[in-house]
Amino acid sequence: MKALVYHGKHDVRVDNVPDPSILEATDMLLRVTATAICGSDLHLYGGKVPELLDGDILGHEFMGVVEDTGSAVTNLNRGDRVVIPFTIACGHCFFCEKDQYASCETTNPGKGGAINAKGLKPSAGMFGYSHLYGGFAGGQAEYVRVPHADIGPLKIPSGLADEQVLFLSDILPTGYQAVVNAEIGDGSTLAIFGAGPVGMMAAASARMLGASTIYMIDELQDRLDFAVAHYGVKPINLKDQSDPAKQIVEETHGRGLDASIDAVGFEAKGSLVETVLAAVKIEASVGFVLRQCIASTRRSGIVSVPGVYVGFLHGFMFGDAFDKGLTFRMGQTHVQHHMPGLLTAIQEGRLRPDAIISHRMKLSDAAEGYKRFNDRETGWRKIVMTP
Repeated sequence: MKALVYHGKHDVRVDNVPDPSILEATDMLLRVTATAICGSDLHLYGGKVPELLDGDILGHEFMGVVEDTGSAVTNLNRGDRVVIPFTIACGHCFFCEKDQYASCETTNPGKGGAINAKGLKPSAGMFGYSHLYGGFAGGQAEYVRVPHADIGPLKIPSGLADEQVLFLSDILPTGYQAVVNAEIGDGSTLAIFGAGPVGMMAAASARMLGASTIYMIDELQDRLDFAVAHYGVKPINLKDQSDPAKQIVEETHGRGLDASIDAVGFEAKGSLVETVLAAVKIEASVGFVLRQCIASTRRSGIVSVPGVYVGFLHGFMFGDAFDKGLTFRMGQTHVQHHMPGLLTAIQEGRLRPDAIISHRMKLSDAAEGYKRFNDRETGWRKIVMTP
């Protein structure tokens, strides 16, 4: 089959690779009908995620049709159309029974799931996201082996196009969970740092849940313009305002907002010190956005972090966070928990995640899509690919 394969930093290619097969009775084989390039895929593309090996198949946002099932799969049949959550969960461990699927303690055989000094296994396996998360082949391919098929995949009813539901695999639940973690409801005020796909889905979710004011902060004007038109945000361009928190506090009577969302993560642009520390690998993440979130959020407010962080962080203002009594909520998304309700919201027209799609490509052109998305070319918001 054809699949997008990692060959090194900024080098991905569509290669012919062996077809996947059923290895466990709980597996299924999926024929991919749509897949997408996620913002967090760019961390892989840039060689920033440990344990990504040459030859690994990328992609964790995908859906398709059930091609075959293992003997123990009871909830799915050949021909079913399904969306696949990017996290892999067993459904029966301590965390899965609490609907905390991203913390599943059985599905990650990689280094990220190894027992640490405290005896904990912190992360579930993930599709197409390095051997740190299990080394599972991803969905930017013609076919995918899907473990624990009775737990993750969500059946899609007829009448909905792939593009309407594809983002149930990651960015929609991720943006939604960030907003739920921020306790956004009627009349809430919110700042979203990052106008990428997750930031957009957070804005859409916040509007659906009743937020009255949403600031969105980014340095790409075309993305801010889109968010203004579709979600009614108050935009702040970092090229015009280097300290958006100062503006936000001034515009909220010196108080700040109910919550802030960091939808950027560890590759945010930071100070000269942070840039140097990152270059020599003393620090792995940049703290600019988190410092802005702390400053933008009112006392007793919430900072919600769906953006990916790795390793140590420079300049984390813990004293300010303590003084303000802030709550922090973060981590990978419990996709399986959120998918059914979000599917209903799409069916009822309360969410239109496909609105953010800017480009459609064939899988064979994936390398070009990665480059142009990584270069943040004007208008390249979200790419959907078909095999």
